[in-house]
Amino acid sequence: MSSAALPSSFEPRRIVVRGVNWLGDAVMTTPALHRLRERFPTASIQLLTHEKLTGLWTGHPTVDGVIPFSAKEGVFTVARRLREGRHDLAVLFPNSHRAALEVRLAGIPRRVGTSRRWRDWLLTDVVGIPDGIVNLKKRRPDEIRALLAREEKIGSRRNTPLRPGPESHHTHLYLRLVAALEADPASVVPYLHVALDEMATVRQRWNLDPAITWIGINPGAEYGPAKRWPVDRFQAVIHRLASRTGVGFVLFGGPADRGLAETIASGIGATAPVRILAGETSLRELCAGLSACAVLLTNDTGPMHVAAAVGTPVVVPFGSTSAELTGPGLPGDSRHRLLRSNAVCAPCFLRTCPVDFRCMTGHSVDHVAAMVSEVLSQEISIRRMERPQQS
Repeated sequence: MSSAALPSSFEPRRIVVRGVNWLGDAVMTTPALHRLRERFPTASIQLLTHEKLTGLWTGHPTVDGVIPFSAKEGVFTVARRLREGRHDLAVLFPNSHRAALEVRLAGIPRRVGTSRRWRDWLLTDVVGIPDGIVNLKKRRPDEIRALLAREEKIGSRRNTPLRPGPESHHTHLYLRLVAALEADPASVVPYLHVALDEMATVRQRWNLDPAITWIGINPGAEYGPAKRWPVDRFQAVIHRLASRTGVGFVLFGGPADRGLAETIASGIGATAPVRILAGETSLRELCAGLSACAVLLTNDTGPMHVAAAVGTPVVVPFGSTSAELTGPGLPGDSRHRLLRSNAVCAPCFLRTCPVDFRCMTGHSVDHVAAMVSEVLSQEISIRRMERPQQS
């Protein structure tokens, strides 16, 4: 619903979209941006985004330009810059009060955002959350311990946990905003652009031979250790896959993951080629590097979403978070393997586990390795079929 329905004759010429600040969330906004561009094909669409995410939008077909801001810039500074753009429509993807205040102070006449307490008055078009949308909440440590104690006491597992439907996925949070502008609310596959010259540069810089089938490994997670499948299990999976002919491994991550990547690489030895890109890539190079892989084994992280958006299938052990709410790609995409935990306390959405980490240790090396191998065989078959026939 909206507080003031837009007239069907409303055709904005200059649109600013306030982007979100996290990498994975930004990727999940791309379906909404696609529908917004489809709805207003001749309008100028500028994306206001944190400077750390600027590179994500290079060459993206939905936006005409990027307005970067830094963490040091205050509300009034950003508002002043927006005012200079003379925008006639603002679409706010974040639910923050700051985002709404910025566009209000900028004097943008139409301001569309999701309803949140104490900020609705800053918007002209307030979009509510429909009934039936499931939004799982963070569990308290004492609540988790009580659940485990109850499970142990009754000696049986709980019934099948509540699984939110596809309409609860976070991509639909953003699609509902553009649907208020009469855009198509149906989702499309999240998409990021990677140019051929970017691929060539990354392959050359890190010697990613196209004749080798590269398996990506992303063992970190910025949010916290509760999202991280144990390192020794990543190593065990790699050892099982290294025996396959013609495969190599690319280790991804941020600067903080460099030591983790080196530890994993040291255990591979000379059994297969290894490339360590952790802490070495720009955001654009990360996109290209992930695109060069046949499959990515990863925790629930921003690079997980990037991989899926550049066309690389992912295998993800989920524990403290929900695949139904923030899984990569379109919900139900058969190219990906989203491995859900059977732990009674999952998902808890905590940064660190207050008990025994059963949600992640419950994912066995055998099962994860089988899933990666299955996806790998699938991708190799697809690539063979796509390869031009030699005369």
